[in-house]
Amino acid sequence: MKLVKFFVASLAVALFVSASVSAEVPGKKATNLKVNTSKSELTWLGKKVTGEHTGKITLKEGTITLDGAKLTGGKFVADLTSITCTDLTDKEYNGKLIGHLKSDDFFAVEKHPTATFVVTKATPKSAGVYEVTGDLTIKGITKPATFPVTVKSTPAGAEATGTLVVDRSKYDIKYNSKSFFENLGDKMIHDDFSIDVKLVAAK
Repeated sequence: MKLVKFFVASLAVALFVSASVSAEVPGKKATNLKVNTSKSELTWLGKKVTGEHTGKITLKEGTITLDGAKLTGGKFVADLTSITCTDLTDKEYNGKLIGHLKSDDFFAVEKHPTATFVVTKATPKSAGVYEVTGDLTIKGITKPATFPVTVKSTPAGAEATGTLVVDRSKYDIKYNSKSFFENLGDKMIHDDFSIDVKLVAAK
């Protein structure tokens, strides 16, 4: 009986030591690269029946998470108070457009000054190309979004690029949207707008 108890106790100790050693064996660790906001950029494009407008949004912060060379996660925060229009040369018209985009009709930046995208899944498609899914939050509303992202290594870290297409109707942006109003004619603004994402990150 004593021999059995000794054997069981020894086995338990061995398993504990084995588990402890296994946990301590170093493996690949995820690396969080900090996005350089001055070298990164977000470029938006919105379309309407009578034309389109484009501009820039400043990044507030961001990270790219890699396991070796593989993309496993990331996050970026856009400063919506910084939104600009780059195609309108008329200062008055430009100012009116930006003021409207910042108003409650669109992004309500006084109440919601930032928009955030957090990666929840990155599926490799080919060398350096991923199908990235994440939680996109605009005006306090969070919805899943998926878009293709290309990641390449740089001497300092990594660079990620892709085009995110956003359906504004999902984020309570109703102004002149065919999803909420009928017979808009040439006043209709398309629900989808795109954001070209360029994240430059370093270790």
